[in-house]
Amino acid sequence: MKAAVYEKFQGPITVQNVPDPTPKNHGVVIEVKATGLCRSDWHGWMGHDTDINLPHVPGHELAGTIAAIGKEVRNFKVGDRVTVPFVCGCGSCGQCISGNHQVCDHQSQPGFTHWGSFAEYVALDHADINLVKIPKAIHMLTAATLGCRFVTSFRAMVEQGKVTGGQYVVIHGCGGVGLSAIMIANALGAQVIAVDINDRSLKLAKEMGAMVTVNATKNEDVVEQIKALTKGGAHVSMDALGSQTTCFNSIANLRKRGKHIQVGLMTGDHQHPKVPMDQVLANELEIIGSHGMQAFKYPEMLDMIKHGKLKPEKLIEKTISLEEACVALPHMNKFEHKGVMVINSF
Repeated sequence: MKAAVYEKFQGPITVQNVPDPTPKNHGVVIEVKATGLCRSDWHGWMGHDTDINLPHVPGHELAGTIAAIGKEVRNFKVGDRVTVPFVCGCGSCGQCISGNHQVCDHQSQPGFTHWGSFAEYVALDHADINLVKIPKAIHMLTAATLGCRFVTSFRAMVEQGKVTGGQYVVIHGCGGVGLSAIMIANALGAQVIAVDINDRSLKLAKEMGAMVTVNATKNEDVVEQIKALTKGGAHVSMDALGSQTTCFNSIANLRKRGKHIQVGLMTGDHQHPKVPMDQVLANELEIIGSHGMQAFKYPEMLDMIKHGKLKPEKLIEKTISLEEACVALPHMNKFEHKGVMVINSF
């Protein structure tokens, strides 16, 4: 099969012919029809993820059809249209038994723990608990935007943040994760404020449902600006970027008993950010992480998509080829693209 491969961290990415994958007894092989480019793939290419063994094929947001199936798989068949969360559970550890596959003790992640979906085919484990059937009404391109950024934002807003109508929700960072969260919070009836440093990104945030936008480079005090706009602070605030500044601001701009949700990956010098712990204590703030979403939780989200309440396809900036992805991936940290790029040509 054709696949995008890098043989050293921060090295060249090239399209190569590599052996086709085979399914484990409990797994499947998917023929990839579409797969998104995500900043997490960039983190992997940089060497920030210790699970990656070289040479490596990135890619974890995918949609496709089942091409081969293991003998123990019961709930799926060859030809099914499917997608998958970026965190795949083992089904037998304590976390999975409690329903928390997104933090499985033995999780697998395509594009990280094993070769991913920047390829014609990808193998996925424990298919019966990790695969999600794609309804006929949802296009493959749309499904390919869901597996990481969109489902993480959905769970962050719905399950972790418990966002309700009328609440003030602030999203710091308007990349794919942030724009997804804006769309979802708006659909839940929240009053959404978007924060970014780029006016083009903020314009897109408005289109996704932000009530107000704040350019952090044009405001001397982002936290005070948010508190003024929200009449005392956000009910829920999310760091969708993953930096010292956005994390601090997201916590500091909360009202009493507000919730901060960390979704942006904290790597390198940003791993241990400064936290206004005095405010966390005095105002009974909550600091919550959100890491993906379980496959069995997809139906509510898919139902909202089918009925037009959520339109993740609006996040797609353009489709590209596998060869173009080899060039685009190393530049993802430059934030040159404001929407989501999806590979649909192999």
